Amino acid sequence: MPEPRTPLAFNSPHYQSALHMHAAQGVHDAASLRRSLQDEREVWYDGQRVDVLRHPAFAGVLDTLCELYELQAHGPDSAQMCWTSPESGQRLSLSYLAPSTPQQLSAKIANSHLWMRHSHGQLPRIPDFMANVVVGLYDYRQELAAVQPQFGANAERYYRYCREHDIVLTHAIGDPQIDRSASLAEHPDYALRVVERRSDGVVVRGAKQLATLAPYCHEVLVYLSPAFFMRESPQYVIWFALPVATPGLRLMCREAQSPNATGFRHDLSARYDEQDAMLFFDDVFVPNERIFLLDDSATAARGFPRLSAWALMAGQVRYYHRLRTFLGVASLAAQSIGVDQFREVADMLGELTSYVELMRLALQGLEQGARRTSSGLLAPGVTLAMDAFAAQTTTRVAHMLRVICGSGLVMQPSEADLRNPVLRPLLERYMCGKDVSVAFKSRLFRLAAELVSERFGMRQELYEMWNRGDVVRNRMALYASYPERAEIEAQVRALLQRGTDALEGANP
Repeated sequence: MPEPRTPLAFNSPHYQSALHMHAAQGVHDAASLRRSLQDEREVWYDGQRVDVLRHPAFAGVLDTLCELYELQAHGPDSAQMCWTSPESGQRLSLSYLAPSTPQQLSAKIANSHLWMRHSHGQLPRIPDFMANVVVGLYDYRQELAAVQPQFGANAERYYRYCREHDIVLTHAIGDPQIDRSASLAEHPDYALRVVERRSDGVVVRGAKQLATLAPYCHEVLVYLSPAFFMRESPQYVIWFALPVATPGLRLMCREAQSPNATGFRHDLSARYDEQDAMLFFDDVFVPNERIFLLDDSATAARGFPRLSAWALMAGQVRYYHRLRTFLGVASLAAQSIGVDQFREVADMLGELTSYVELMRLALQGLEQGARRTSSGLLAPGVTLAMDAFAAQTTTRVAHMLRVICGSGLVMQPSEADLRNPVLRPLLERYMCGKDVSVAFKSRLFRLAAELVSERFGMRQELYEMWNRGDVVRNRMALYASYPERAEIEAQVRALLQRGTDALEGANP
């Protein structure tokens, strides 16, 4: 066992630079993850600055993350979640593997399945996701170096730093929803920008939104949303990474989705409400070695899909496991009230099963359709069709579960009701299910309610609709870039030409 990690002071070189590799100890476990979060991060919740390690609003997800990292470090699947560093000899997370062979890509995808299965597909920004974005940044290093050699070198060093220290990241790519019809020339603070250029770095000012998982992360990676590539000025084009505990960086978290009311189980929101945050950059200094791109919007536009290549695959793996969770809950709920053989209900269960199976087959296709990148890595196939599919089906899936469960989503006894000796006999008689106890049925329907009718489920559904980008833009991009389109059109043209030739031959 390695020696325990020492808490990183704010002025530690680990926080001040991405260049230092000394004291790297590989994968985190539960204890080292908690210790690594003992820093001077400025996190605000409900108007108060809080300690993420001690505030009850953050306890559930922190415990869940610790469980996942414990599984990675010491669990029964640890050998399938780790690999050995070629530089330090430490055990590293497979989330950070940059695959160059089909075997490595398969191992990497299998690792994503383990992360997502253990969290039931309920953590959209699970650490495996952003680790894969850093792999994408590393893959794009040559194009960054073409803009400025230091940018490419920074990307490579940062990748090695993150993988050797098992860094947990969030990303911030969205601009605040202020007035998106306004001109940045008239309102320069509507997007994050460089306000000072120095010999040792730059100073940035502005805000970024929906930095999911941010309170629990070591670092934030900032780059441009695809909707805002073409900036009006180079000062708005910058890619960089910073420690969450950086002076001038403030995190304001939204209200927790887990209800404060007592007496009811909230198994999902209590464990998987991963938090979203607004990031305020109040004239924050970014050292040169942490800048990956500056001023060049064209390189940013080309680079966005490259950064996302492996992360989008991980996201689709997660959606597959989320659909499996929906199928399991819907199936058990239908059985518990004896409606699983009703034609309409069985049809919906079959439709939900078809979505699960389509996702399974599509994931296999992404792996089989792997492509070689310009840096020599092996990336999964393009996910645009699956991105659109997920955005289209998420509302339908939630609707079906609502229909199957009906009023059971509303009327269920609390834990205190179940323990009450006066009420329990009545509950067992009038609120039990088919071959299941009232305790099992009530908890099952509470789980369903969290998925589709409570705040946690509403946030998750909204996330599924938009996190992969605008579904219309994704469909347009799919059509425009579809490699088989030319061949398909040629086949149809040939068919039409036969008819045209026949018509012209009949009319000399």
